[in-house]
Amino acid sequence: MALRLDWALSVVVWLGALLLAAGLARRLALWRQGQPAPVAWSGLLAMPRRYFVDIHHVVAREPAIARAHVMTAGGAVAILLALGVNYGLMRYWPVLDVVTLACAVAMFAGAWQVRARRRAPPARLSRGSWNRLPYSLLLFAAGIALIMALFLLGPFALSRMFGRALAALAGIGLLLGGAELVLGIGIAGPMKHALAGLAHLAFHPRPERFGGRSTGLRPLDLRRPGLGVARAADFAWNRLLSFDACVQCGKCEAVCPAYAAGQPLNPKALIQGMVAAFAPGGPEYAGNPHPGQPQSSAGAVHADIVGSVLAAETLWSCTTCRACVEACPMLIEHVDTVIDLRRHIALNRGDVPGKGSEALANLRYTDTVGGHALAARHHWAVDLDIRVLGEGMNADWLLLVGEGGFDMRYQRALRALVTVMRRAGLDVALLGAAETDCGDLARRLGDEAGFQRLAATLIATLNRYRFAHIVTPDPHLFHCLKNEYPAFGGNFDVHHHSQLLAELIDRGALSLTAPASGGGSVTFHDPCYLGRYNGGFDAPRRVLRGIGVTVVEMPRSREDSRCCGWGGGAAFTDIPGARRIPDMRMDDIRASGAGRVVVACPNCSAMLEAVVGPRPEVIELAEWVAERLAVDVP
Repeated sequence: MALRLDWALSVVVWLGALLLAAGLARRLALWRQGQPAPVAWSGLLAMPRRYFVDIHHVVAREPAIARAHVMTAGGAVAILLALGVNYGLMRYWPVLDVVTLACAVAMFAGAWQVRARRRAPPARLSRGSWNRLPYSLLLFAAGIALIMALFLLGPFALSRMFGRALAALAGIGLLLGGAELVLGIGIAGPMKHALAGLAHLAFHPRPERFGGRSTGLRPLDLRRPGLGVARAADFAWNRLLSFDACVQCGKCEAVCPAYAAGQPLNPKALIQGMVAAFAPGGPEYAGNPHPGQPQSSAGAVHADIVGSVLAAETLWSCTTCRACVEACPMLIEHVDTVIDLRRHIALNRGDVPGKGSEALANLRYTDTVGGHALAARHHWAVDLDIRVLGEGMNADWLLLVGEGGFDMRYQRALRALVTVMRRAGLDVALLGAAETDCGDLARRLGDEAGFQRLAATLIATLNRYRFAHIVTPDPHLFHCLKNEYPAFGGNFDVHHHSQLLAELIDRGALSLTAPASGGGSVTFHDPCYLGRYNGGFDAPRRVLRGIGVTVVEMPRSREDSRCCGWGGGAAFTDIPGARRIPDMRMDDIRASGAGRVVVACPNCSAMLEAVVGPRPEVIELAEWVAERLAVDVP
């Protein structure tokens, strides 16, 4: 009996392997509908580290879930490997039975924790077949554990009726639970994320993310037909693979500012819409839809995504804040997906909503978002006797002011920054009328052609002048120059002004003697393009500590900071929702109890100061430093 059961388990192992291979072949065929993409096969060797380090760095933000995942997934992988060696190769070593039993117990304990969580699940989790998954995993683990226990007890246990009944029950549990694992790949069940997730880690579209930071958008080849992405088949094949890796945990949904504001965007539903576009006919999506929009599962790989599985308003709701990307345990790139789809709409249809079209037209004709004369960008400095770089001149620090130079409120912050830099003895100069827009807004609204033109113009301008460093108070301008211009030959030493101010304070270049006015505590609002995009969390806080104020952190701060609502052109497309994003962010600020909120971005300043009603005072970081220096800003 024991020997026959050994053979039966070997047959099950080989049958499972064949079904698993068939399912994987089906998914491969679906992924291959995408465009060719270069990948490094060395990613297969890097996969274990990416799984145990990069993935679990995100998962570990919820320690209980991390432990459950380690026990469940780790136990399952170890079981499959042990079964493959011991029963696939027909070794039948008792020591491997002991190992398999221990792994099955660990997997059962992890799956039990998953089951407990599913009994009162967070609203962000998808239901449907995902609610069945814990029970399938429990059946599989219990079945394996019973079979291994019977093997270890020997022929005596299997010779009795009770032992044979247990063996039958164990076999049923193994088959039912194992079916979820091996069939789920091909029929797009919950377990398809397992192999897709591992392959996604090996062939990630942004391999630089592992052990580093990769946030700059990839250039679009404007010479190729079919600009942007219209259909699922226009995505690279490994982007289709990444959509299949989604575990529908809803962590992206929970942090999305547009979703919280009731705008028609749910990043989880967005990714599931992409799956429906390249693999129609799969299981019905059982999660929260885009607010105010029905979730469509009708798609075809050669049909336009917008209009079939996605409404255009969904794309234009995104602020590109990368909160979804930061929260995703599978490291899926939601923002890249949005921008690729926007590029098709903007470049081929020219259908950008709200004031987005007007802003793009202004950029085309005036090289400014607001349609201003270029010389007006520096009118705020006319009485400061600050040098404007010309041919043959040089400077240590070149200050690029960005669109904030046209805003009368933000001009106070620019004047404060110049004052502080001069007090520190720095040689600072401006570009004057030669400073054109960096193209950030054009790129985020999908006008890649406009961005590349603006980037080429500003790069050529900067290359004509001699300077050592660039400093800017605008995180969007900072990000473009630092992370996106190098792809076009623009390589400069770029600093956000918070970094420069922190360095000046750290090395004692500023004398901080006068007490800050107003007193009380402050809180800091992390700009998305400084924080999540560039890891600039510490420098502003070092500045605040250096000037001797008490900083109260909001619950949503640093990596989890809520967007102000400006990014990605959202302030221009202005898709309506139940609430405004800056109003929600001001609620976060009020809840901190701070009397002031410090910002380090002209866009954040404009959005938060536009909130009506009683609220804490909004002050720019450079203004606070100037105030602490007790200097009069001209």
